[in-house]
Amino acid sequence: MKTLSKISWGIVGVGNVCEVKSAPAMQLIPNSRIEAVMRRNTEKAEDYAKRHGIAKWYSDADALINDPKVNSIYIATPPKYHLEMTSKAAKAGKPVYVEKPMARNFGECRKMIEVCKKHGVPLFVAYYRRALPHFVRIKELLDQGEIGSVRTVHINLKQSLESTLVADSETNWRVIPEIAGGGYFYDLASHQLDLLDFFFGPIQHASGYSANQAGEYEAEDIVVGNFVFENGVLGSGNWCFTTVEGAETDQIHIIGRKGEIRFETFGKGEFEIRREGKNWHKEIYALPKHIQQPLIETIVSELRGDGICPSKGESAARANWVMDQVAKPPVS
Repeated sequence: MKTLSKISWGIVGVGNVCEVKSAPAMQLIPNSRIEAVMRRNTEKAEDYAKRHGIAKWYSDADALINDPKVNSIYIATPPKYHLEMTSKAAKAGKPVYVEKPMARNFGECRKMIEVCKKHGVPLFVAYYRRALPHFVRIKELLDQGEIGSVRTVHINLKQSLESTLVADSETNWRVIPEIAGGGYFYDLASHQLDLLDFFFGPIQHASGYSANQAGEYEAEDIVVGNFVFENGVLGSGNWCFTTVEGAETDQIHIIGRKGEIRFETFGKGEFEIRREGKNWHKEIYALPKHIQQPLIETIVSELRGDGICPSKGESAARANWVMDQVAKPPVS
């Protein structure tokens, strides 16, 4: 890979995720800046650019990708467009940073990896939890054997029908499988499965079932699954997005031979650990205003040739593979 002295980003699809979570960090990191942004609606692209102090905007993705002053591409579109935009960026010889989930399915992920390899460009994916301080700390504790050999891990995620904004389902692409690959499972469980991949390594076996129980939108709204990691850890997951209000739950529970760890995936920067014979102890960490900044810092560092990003196409594709295995519809 050719190193870059300064990263000049071009952003395809400056929607909500670019308001606070990601793009503003690109303007704060040394040797990184946003050269241009793109959105199909010219007025919205111009509005975003002016509000964020960016001089150039486009309504055409090809024009942005081929801008000679843009040397790296951030794809912040819905998953339907990830393969197409990644292919165009790779063919233009420009490194790619793509939002999660990486694509609608594992097959598309493989094509993205292949096209980037063919054209010699790196492929990074926005699984930013791999760089957040409390999750980095959990990995350190696991690697140090603080809770002994890990036996099992359980994911429990429940959201009420009201909290998932079903009223906006016609315009909410996250519940349109043709755009998102699936429903909220693909949007949210992808973070959880990638995080467990970060902790334990790849999952080698996975199975499960999904259903649409509430009938409020086309995608699945409940999923159950089981999985086995290459290192021998066994896991399970239960995801439901149509529960009663008050039953909302967000917890991952890791149980080892000499202790246990539990935390929220989408909550505060904290977790609890209980070592054998002792009480629960909480560790609390401050989270950055721009939540993707720690990961983007690693991307900038790798592109400059002096660091490594922990979230790339190969690892991100594994989350899609697991979701494809788990979210199979029930046998009729």
